[in-house]
Amino acid sequence: MPGLPGEQSVCPTAEEAARVLATRLAAHLGQRLTEVSTVHLALSGGSAAKLLGAALTAQSVLTASQWSRIHVWMVDERCVAPDDSRLNFNLVRDALLALLPSANLHPMPVLQADGAERYEADLQAALEARPESKDRPGDRRLDAVVLGMGADGHTASLFPGSPALDERKRLIVLNDGDSVVPPRPRMTMTYPLLNRAYLIALLVTGESKKAALERAASGSFDLHTLPVAGIVAAPGSHLLWCLDRNAASTG
Repeated sequence: MPGLPGEQSVCPTAEEAARVLATRLAAHLGQRLTEVSTVHLALSGGSAAKLLGAALTAQSVLTASQWSRIHVWMVDERCVAPDDSRLNFNLVRDALLALLPSANLHPMPVLQADGAERYEADLQAALEARPESKDRPGDRRLDAVVLGMGADGHTASLFPGSPALDERKRLIVLNDGDSVVPPRPRMTMTYPLLNRAYLIALLVTGESKKAALERAASGSFDLHTLPVAGIVAAPGSHLLWCLDRNAASTG
């Protein structure tokens, strides 16, 4: 899709787009495991998580031993009870539990008053605990993050016009506002964390996403009205879009 920043892969179906992403993601994580002791991956929920979970389970690039060294963090979360069907973590857990130990899955403490601060501190501590790569001193980034995009152009829980769009210091915050889809507020990673991941992948499928993608590709946008526009790869990061034809079609 001309105009989108980064690399693109356009596939006939959503399932094929997820398979392409799973293959690329697994290869990237495998390479990172040759450089660092543990790898840290952040995942969104929603339809993208379902598609990607099935594709990752089907791929055979990573071994059980490699999966045991991969930790999964949540990109964003609804502030609901642990047994609520709307909790993103439950979807991610069900999709990946066959691949990695439950201790390697890190739910957001959304019902705690200081949950965002605690999750940020836990993530930073995990990144700082691993020895630095000799080739990448100060190696304190997420190794990969997988995002989706809503029909309104939101990604993570960064919704149009919401306060978290202007956060430049905190890595994880509670985000609220009229445009935030209930239940509100939502806990979310912010641009400063997402944009520094070594691999930033967006899995965007379905005709309902077409208009937002066209806006993103046009260059006529502002992140306050189209939050996905705020996903800009930092130096050393790679941005990958995996799209199906229904989302990417300009016809």
